[in-house]
Formats: sequence, structure tokens, C-alpha cells
Amino acid sequence: MIEVRGVSRRFVQGRGRAARVVQAVDGLDWQAGDGRISGLLGPNGAGKTTLLRIVAGLLEADAGQVRIDGIDVATQRAAALARVGVLSDARGLYPRLTARENIVYYGRLHGLTPSAAQARADSLARMLQMEPLLERRTEGFSQGERMKTALARALVHDPHNIILDEPTNGLDVQATRALREGLRRLRDEQGKCIVFSTHLMQEVQRLCDRVVVMAHGRAVAEGTVAELCARTGDEDFERCFVRLAFGDDALAAEGAA
Repeated sequence: MIEVRGVSRRFVQGRGRAARVVQAVDGLDWQAGDGRISGLLGPNGAGKTTLLRIVAGLLEADAGQVRIDGIDVATQRAAALARVGVLSDARGLYPRLTARENIVYYGRLHGLTPSAAQARADSLARMLQMEPLLERRTEGFSQGERMKTALARALVHDPHNIILDEPTNGLDVQATRALREGLRRLRDEQGKCIVFSTHLMQEVQRLCDRVVVMAHGRAVAEGTVAELCARTGDEDFERCFVRLAFGDDALAAEGAA
């Protein structure tokens, strides 16, 4: 379980007189439960990536608290992050290493023995249907092949909590479907807590059990897709999202155009 309580983070953009303070995350409260895929949805600049970086221990919050399985990220960082696997948009594979070597290396960084890391690489390759890739160098991999390798690397230490930031960017239909199936298995068979950040309404509808909509660094709505649509009175989830994130004026402007 991931718990976010009153988290805020500011950045200073620009220099001198042009400098301005940007409130990326503003007193946000949110919880992602076990055995659930929680969607994090919002327009560009809503604060999604900043929030996920704080949860993953890559940024410090200015205020508030993040707890992972009850462990405070700020005061017990190593223990908390051992419970998390992160797949970010910048996947950073080592191109001269094979897929197996990338996965095993990351496992060793997490304290796995060489034999345990090798066994995990084999197990994850079967789950993600990437066995033909294992002994190939990642240089020249397609986007889908890179995604599978990066996901296996993020899961090598068997974390209970998984954070995925825009994981389907650049993937073809087949790779996207394989990712969905893999995430459902992790949720249903192992009870993982999975956080899925995306711009794609279709992915949210097909995959997420619960959704939080962010705008201007705040959580403006939370619920299932059906609950959010009922709240706005829209049958179409895209219209529902626009109404929640931007307000009724955005839809009125679209109609006028």
C-alpha cells in the first residue's frame, strides 16, 4: 500500500526577475491499495510525475508524508524503496548488456545472490513472454522489447508496490496488450499494489480499478470510472475527464469552436 498525506512540492523556474515559484504538488492526499491497479490521470503539468518521483524517493517533499507498506520514505528510505519497483519513461537500459544482464545487474543492486537474480530473470521472462530476448544485447531493441526488459528489471526484487509512469508510450498494440495482461496477473495472482500513470483514457478504462484525477497539483476527483462518469453525468469518460480536470468552461469552449 502507498499512502500520501498532505504532500507538497514547489520548484523555482527561471532566474532573476523572470523567476517564479511553481506549485507542482499542493497538499495532496491519496492512497493506492493492495490488489488494485490505481490510475493517476491528469493533463500535462498536473503534478503526476513529480508526485511519483516523491513516492519513489527521487525527490524530497517540501511538506507531508509518504508511507510504503507503513514505512516512511523520508526517514527509512532504503527500507521503503526495497518495497517498490519503478518503471519511468526514461528506461535507461545499458545497451551493451543483454536483457538478462540488465535484469540480473539490477537484482544484484537490490541484494539478490547471483543465482537468485538469474532465477528471477528466467521467471520474469516467462511471465512477460520475452524469453527470446534474454540473451540479446538491448542495443537496437524495439520500444516494446525495451519496455519488457525495463519492466522485468523493475520487478526483479519482487516488490510489493509497482509504479509505472506512462508505460505504454510508443508501444504497438501487441506490446500494450501484453503489458496489460502482465499487470492484471500481478494484481490478481500476487495482490500487488500497482500505480499506473497515463494520459490515455482507453488504458484507464480497460485496466484501472480506481482512478484519481489530478489538476494543478491537487486531487480533484477519485473513484471508479463508472463513479466519475456518474458524478459529471457523462457517459463518455473523455468528456468526464475534461470536465473534472478543466471545468465546464473547457467543454463550452469546445462546443463554441
